Amino acid sequence: MQRFKGVLKSTNSLHKLGFLSPFRTYIAQPNYLPQYDRVEDQVLVEGRANSRAAILNRPSSLNAISTSMAGRLKRLYESWEENSDLGFIIMKGNGKAFCSGADVVSLYQLINEGKVEECKSFFDTLYRFVYLMGTYVKPHVAILDGTTMGAGAGISLLGMFRVATDRTVFSHPETQLGFHPDAGASFFLSRLPGYLGEYLALTGDKLNGVDMIACGLATHYCLNARLPLIEERLSKLFTDDPSVVESSLAQYGDLVYPDKSSVVYKIETIDRCFSHDTVEEIVDALEKEAAKSSDEWCKATLKKLKEASPLSLKVTLRSIRDGRFQPIDKCLAREYRTTVNCISKRVSNDFCEGVRARLVDKDFAPKWDPPTLEDVSKDMVDCFFSPLGEYEPELNLPTSLREPDM
Repeated sequence: MQRFKGVLKSTNSLHKLGFLSPFRTYIAQPNYLPQYDRVEDQVLVEGRANSRAAILNRPSSLNAISTSMAGRLKRLYESWEENSDLGFIIMKGNGKAFCSGADVVSLYQLINEGKVEECKSFFDTLYRFVYLMGTYVKPHVAILDGTTMGAGAGISLLGMFRVATDRTVFSHPETQLGFHPDAGASFFLSRLPGYLGEYLALTGDKLNGVDMIACGLATHYCLNARLPLIEERLSKLFTDDPSVVESSLAQYGDLVYPDKSSVVYKIETIDRCFSHDTVEEIVDALEKEAAKSSDEWCKATLKKLKEASPLSLKVTLRSIRDGRFQPIDKCLAREYRTTVNCISKRVSNDFCEGVRARLVDKDFAPKWDPPTLEDVSKDMVDCFFSPLGEYEPELNLPTSLREPDM
């Protein structure tokens, strides 16, 4: 708990954001096409005098990211960055979610139809947008009001300002789907206090908005009911100065502290258990903690680990550990290699099996392959991190253009 004191003290100036006021909308939300099939409808744009707001608009899918959404976001953000009339950018979601991550059901269907190249194209586009966000030169405000999962975190947490609310639910549930935390997750999770990143990545545990403030994932906190006030304030700004945006967010921020049920009060136990070198050792440490203390949290954590794909657990642990010492471009390039191996089924079919069990058939009884941690060999894990084949392009990001000093 000691390492959180500095973070908690900084909440004395915690802040908020909002949106819903009478801004000019360049692409109006229609009252037809309920599936939001048109590219323009999947990401709406609100125009303000000195800023723009991108609105993720697939509410029936919890704003899950499609290929067309990722492509449109990238094009919009590139054009806005070059527009000298715009000072800052905002991103928010329509409906009860900010963004539930990638549209994995559509990816599952593409893989089963043999359209793996289309899946690769999606991830290539998504990761390029995440890199753009991680190197964006203008102030960016992400309003994380509602579900913020998986790649939904990737497209927002690398920006300058992240506003959590009393409706925020953050998680990285990828190991439960036979996948790995991607879209930059190995970069930002690995930089959390202690071994909290390993814990969140391996278990998929949920954080609320207050938790996100406490561990540094969010920069500001605001009650959902007060978001319109923040949006109104932001709409009147004519600036590209981050400190001006910051002070505007701080005006409507709420001072919050995590309650006793928060994961931040488990940080010492998390560090003891999740600091080990292997997943097997982590499980063993948790079992010893549970036997010693009869702590229900330990039992619940063990249950999450035992429900996850054994292969995904080992791949994820290595990814977080590697990410701790790599810049964002290297993290994304490595994550792309891992993703290509997942969707190509070179080692296992766990990704498709996890999506089938949890989101398609919903029998919640995945048949993982390999079925146990002991059956996952080092060679299997190494395969996910090895360079792609001679005819398989790597993810080549424009680092020389966006980070010339690197």
